[in-house]
Amino acid sequence: MHHLIRNGIPSRQLGARGWSKPWSDDAGGACVEVKKLADGRVAVRQSTDPDGPALVFTPREMTSFLSGVKAGDADFLM
Repeated sequence: MHHLIRNGIPSRQLGARGWSKPWSDDAGGACVEVKKLADGRVAVRQSTDPDGPALVFTPREMTSFLSGVKAGDADFLM
C-alpha cells in the first residue's frame, strides 16, 4: 500500500478514522489535521476540506519540519 499513498492523494482514500487536530485557529474554523499512517509517514490535510488533498511526509521530513519550527526557523511567517 506504501506505493499507492502519495502527496496530493484525496484524504478520503486514507480513511475517516485516525485524524487529529493538534493545531487549530482560535476561531475554531480552519484546522490542520494530521494522521499517522501505518508505515510511519504522516498525512496532513485542511479540516475545512476533509475530502481534499493530503500532503504526505516521511518520518524524517516531519521530524525536520517540527525541529525547524521549534528552533524558530518559521518565525518569519508570523
